[in-house]
Amino acid sequence: MLKGKTIVLGVTGGIAAFKAAALCSKLKQAGASVHVIMTQGATKFVTPLTFQSLSRNLVFTDTFDEQDPSEISHINLADRADLFIIAPATANILAKIAHGIADDMLSTTLLATMAPVMIAPAMNVHMYEHPATQNNMQILRERGVRFIEPGVGQLACGYVGKGRLSEPDEIMLEIQSFFQESQLLKGKKVLVTAGGTVERIDPVRYISNDSSGKMGYALAGEARRLGAEVTLVATQTRLPIPDGVDFVKVNSAQDMMDEVLSRFDTTDVVFKAAAVSDYRPIEQLDHKMKKSEEEWVIRLVKNPDILQTLGQRKTTQFVVGFAAETNNLEAYAQDKLKRKNCDLLVANDVSQEGAGFGVDTNIAQVFDAEGLVEVLPLQSKQDMARRLLQIVTGRLASHAGSVYVQGNDFSEEN
Repeated sequence: MLKGKTIVLGVTGGIAAFKAAALCSKLKQAGASVHVIMTQGATKFVTPLTFQSLSRNLVFTDTFDEQDPSEISHINLADRADLFIIAPATANILAKIAHGIADDMLSTTLLATMAPVMIAPAMNVHMYEHPATQNNMQILRERGVRFIEPGVGQLACGYVGKGRLSEPDEIMLEIQSFFQESQLLKGKKVLVTAGGTVERIDPVRYISNDSSGKMGYALAGEARRLGAEVTLVATQTRLPIPDGVDFVKVNSAQDMMDEVLSRFDTTDVVFKAAAVSDYRPIEQLDHKMKKSEEEWVIRLVKNPDILQTLGQRKTTQFVVGFAAETNNLEAYAQDKLKRKNCDLLVANDVSQEGAGFGVDTNIAQVFDAEGLVEVLPLQSKQDMARRLLQIVTGRLASHAGSVYVQGNDFSEEN
């Protein structure tokens, strides 16, 4: 799986740097070409000569220490990498790459690379749990960075808690899984919709909802990582567009309907989780309505049902619907799955803490025509997107179709 792959290994300044030496050795033995970049802090724990001996390649510690006049080292490494992994990753490097700081060889190369990035943090438990560190990690997750969670146990500082670098064997399994998964949706076309639609009343007012679009963006990024050709049809959000994803911006439910249907015939998989407004104003004014009367009555008309239309038109497509509920989740979810003719339906109770709109986590249940498939406990939306795609890809072998993904916070036409 790793033979012929170019892996850039970033090592930062922590006691766990010695484990990076073992990881470097295992990567080399697995057939990868390993290029190590060390921060100055890392060199205080392990010498560059150690990694040079294990990787059989030059080790980089200084942006300005160019070894070959025919190339710029940090750009060359950034371009050649099939995977960029940082192990161990300190709180400092997380902060740097989250905010685009490039003041040493490692952070500069990370800023230049388009390769997938995998990070294995290691630090004191309080540093790991600090809101700044957690926020930086979330920023990186939303950009598609994959984290290998630290273990719980005795730390070098004397504390007991979460912060130990994962063992080299565990990191190797994650790397091997990453390259294996990168082929799962190769050749497939995935369509994802995200965010809450905007239904205009006049040029300054509209009807919408609290959807952030985070679930859909996570699905789009993960589908692209699995090798799919991904189109993300999304409404107004402030989220960064995942690398390699074809982005289509829409506003209203009708806009989304038009863009989705124009691509549906050539789509393989659909995740339909955008929060589409059920109704729109009958009249949309072309000027700002002035305040005059004590009451202002706005008449609404029902919007087109995108998910139901897809369910009626699908041939070989694999359609995943989403439902946001506040009660009777299982009954409503199974009813919606049948009415909309979905292959799978993902439902969440938005009244639960950690599962509502705008947050970075979710809790959900997955249903098919036979009933409950899997309960997905509280986890990041990135992790949930990864698991949902694993479920879908596992079913594609027996489904002569493709997948359409429309995602946000598990809210769709109800």
